[in-house]
Amino acid sequence: MKKRILLTAFIVQTVVSAQVSAEAVQNSLVAKKQLQEQSLFQSLNLQNVGPTVMSGRVVDVDVNPENPTEFYVGYASGGLWYSNNNGMSFVPVMDNAPTQNVGDIAIDWKNGTIWVGTGEVNSSRSSYAGIGILRSDDKGKTWKNLGLTDSHHISRIVINPTNPNEVVVGVVGHLYTKNEERGIYKTTDGGKTWNKTLFVNDQTGIIDVAVSPKNFKIQYAAAWTKDRKAWDFVGSGAASGIYKSEDAGATWKLYSAANSGFPNGEGVGRIGLAVYDDATVYAVLDNQYKRPLDSKKSTALPAAFALPGDEFLKLPNKSLNSILKNYGLTEKYRAENIKHWVENGYVQPNEAGKVVLASINSLADAEVIGAEVYKSTNGGTNWTKTNQNFIDDLFSSYGYYFAAISVDPSNSNKIYLSGVPVIKSDDGGKTFTSISEENVHSDHHVVWVNPAKPGHLINGNDGGLNISYDDGAHWFKGNSHGVSQFYAVNVDEQEPYNIYGGMQDNGVWVGPSNYIFSSEWLQTGKYPYESLMGGDGMQVQIDKRNPNIVFTGFQFGNYYRIDRATGKREYVSPKPKKDEKPFRFNWQTPILLSSHNQDILYMGSNFLHRSMNQGQTWTAISPDLTQGFKEGNVAYGTLASISESALQFGLLYTGSDDGLIHVSKDGGVNWTKISTNLPQNLWVTRVVASTHKKERVYATLNGYRNDDFTAYVYVSDDYGQNWTSIASNIPTSPVNAIAEDPTNENVLYLGTDNGLYVSLNRGKNWDDFSNGMPAVAVHDLVIQKKVKDLVVGTHGRSIYKVNVDAVSQLTDEVLAKNIHVLEPKKIKKSKEWGNSWSVWSKPTDPKAEIWFYSNSDAEVVVQIENPNKEVLLSQKFATKKGLNKYIYDLAVPKAIVEKALAKDKKLKWEPAKTGKYYLQPSVNKVSIQKGKDKEVVNFEVYDSK
Repeated sequence: MKKRILLTAFIVQTVVSAQVSAEAVQNSLVAKKQLQEQSLFQSLNLQNVGPTVMSGRVVDVDVNPENPTEFYVGYASGGLWYSNNNGMSFVPVMDNAPTQNVGDIAIDWKNGTIWVGTGEVNSSRSSYAGIGILRSDDKGKTWKNLGLTDSHHISRIVINPTNPNEVVVGVVGHLYTKNEERGIYKTTDGGKTWNKTLFVNDQTGIIDVAVSPKNFKIQYAAAWTKDRKAWDFVGSGAASGIYKSEDAGATWKLYSAANSGFPNGEGVGRIGLAVYDDATVYAVLDNQYKRPLDSKKSTALPAAFALPGDEFLKLPNKSLNSILKNYGLTEKYRAENIKHWVENGYVQPNEAGKVVLASINSLADAEVIGAEVYKSTNGGTNWTKTNQNFIDDLFSSYGYYFAAISVDPSNSNKIYLSGVPVIKSDDGGKTFTSISEENVHSDHHVVWVNPAKPGHLINGNDGGLNISYDDGAHWFKGNSHGVSQFYAVNVDEQEPYNIYGGMQDNGVWVGPSNYIFSSEWLQTGKYPYESLMGGDGMQVQIDKRNPNIVFTGFQFGNYYRIDRATGKREYVSPKPKKDEKPFRFNWQTPILLSSHNQDILYMGSNFLHRSMNQGQTWTAISPDLTQGFKEGNVAYGTLASISESALQFGLLYTGSDDGLIHVSKDGGVNWTKISTNLPQNLWVTRVVASTHKKERVYATLNGYRNDDFTAYVYVSDDYGQNWTSIASNIPTSPVNAIAEDPTNENVLYLGTDNGLYVSLNRGKNWDDFSNGMPAVAVHDLVIQKKVKDLVVGTHGRSIYKVNVDAVSQLTDEVLAKNIHVLEPKKIKKSKEWGNSWSVWSKPTDPKAEIWFYSNSDAEVVVQIENPNKEVLLSQKFATKKGLNKYIYDLAVPKAIVEKALAKDKKLKWEPAKTGKYYLQPSVNKVSIQKGKDKEVVNFEVYDSK
């Protein structure tokens, strides 16, 4: 009883989510590093298994002005990468840094110093916070934090080209809450000290800083007022505007006042800046003021909806989605949904059009001006709008995500705008043409223009990096590294198994688990990973009876049943009846095929829906399992996680984005809220029914959308009636995923916004489990049970895998021993050992992994004997506390081979091209001795015949 009272007291203290201080975050990074150094699993190495061809969001590029084939690329949550061969290949630069979240980069090319402002500024659903300013003086080998640790999101770093110790930084500040550390900061001593030179208010940050190319004293800064919540986003405000400094950022003056010609007031959104010279400067504005009534797009039914049914269905989805996007309706309707209505006879095209038109008219008052370009030719004193017509379809309904402008350093009238497409103007912004040609992804964030070669562009977008030499007429991709941003991953049961995953803005993909990066696919014409669907890729379920049947989809609950064998695709999402209110679907809607019956599919809106026929028909089997509708422009009050017990059909759990967890023990007939005694109003990222104990359930909560980085992890052994925190020593970071080892109930795996952890005692304490993987956000975890691989979906560095068979064998009995050797896997004899097909290729050495556990750092003796008790190898080996791996190359001493050949004249045992003799099929002994303790196990090589 005493324990229960203590737990209740703890929970009461943590019911209200609160911001986590910058000091606490910094302390957690120290704790994380200590966990890495003390980890029991430093011998286990995570392997990146792609994909690479579909990349992740680029936020900045910095090009060597003396050599444009050398440059750095910053990714929103994938770190910093370097190329010195024009983007043909890249190497990671920030893998040793404590974060991979990048807002801006700046390179002092003369001295080789790298500056990184951490924390992406695009303010999307997954724009992760940073930890301040990082600098490296040794090309990324080591990093130093120079402060501004509570900035969260840094937009721009500008370095004085004649004095690299003089640096000006633009700080956006917190994404979800107010804070003081935002504005303009300047250092004159290389970052040792900072002076805040511009502060507007605690809700207005600096989204851009631009400097006159030949005069560092002339600088412009764009202030941006915004208010993002989980359920609503106001992307403009009266304090937004343009400031100018004429003393290298020491002092600032507002240059977009009421008489300047630049818009003022509540409708001023994000602003991007580009400076041509001391007098000429451009600004692109996300203008959130309403359009005049006579310019509304909603005066008539879109022509497409007047087409006959058959003709309507032939319309390309891209065209129809473009219409919807033009009206700002992409978060409510998609071409696939509407065509599904028409195809199945629910409505005629004109009826569907009326539904869309009703939404258009309801939004008519909210239709905004959108992108505008302003130009000043007198140093920002006066501004003139350059575009006479509306620049439609550039920002669409999310201008907060873009507002970047570039000017050609050799032509003051040549500008480029980044938005959904990338567009250019040759006449100073009066007219524009699109350069979003083939091979270019949408959603653009940066365009670098070569000052010495007009038309040479480097463009960063949500799909990675593109390079053009003919001003955007043709592009090639620079995507050769794994920086994809995965939301979810899953695996099938094929041999070798396949990995499926949904990516931010890059669809759903499937590829082989044994993928190793190679550019050879350009020769064969087939990339190992295959695209299943576009949009923002979401969760995936695979029918265990037939792996060709896949359920997946894109944002806001648009899911399909795909037959990969026939190519047939059926829309399967549940829809309300005519007299029902629309369902609320999460951005990442949860789906689940029942482990008890693969015809049963679950899907969550604000209700839990169940289909007994793989999505052909649906029944809502719950009441509203959220806190209800909340006024705002972002989908909210939705289910974010669902789970069914593998031990009992109909034992169901749901978790919502507004903090509720429910359980049903009878297949949805009755529901009980079980989150009352947990911290409230947090996002439930996972609720997971245990596969070992029917009454056990795990829950992870996430406060990121309130700038709360606390790790919330709980377990219950009574169906959620009582909860125990198992966050214990997890470094401060929001938690996204938890997975149970399928064979050892004490082993848990956990993914946070900056790491991967493992517990051997069900959460009493945790070890770092990230060897081989940088500090990147882990969004999803799944275990392939046959192979015993843990597959890790990261939001910034694609997918990793690691075999956890050895981890699952670390039982309490093993952990209590001084030394324990795990029996090595059997190895098939191969003629390829030590040989190669050509003198120009390297021979392949076989490798046998011998795993063992040691309860302390020590020196051990590894010995291998053949069946004749002849010693093939005896070697001292330094171990670390934890799991250790010894690699044996299967080589046999020549003397032993000669002895065997002399004894058996018929024996054929020839050396490989390496000159080595390798083990013949046999059962050998491996022994490891630590002090007085010695363990012996068998090690078998078997014939490949």
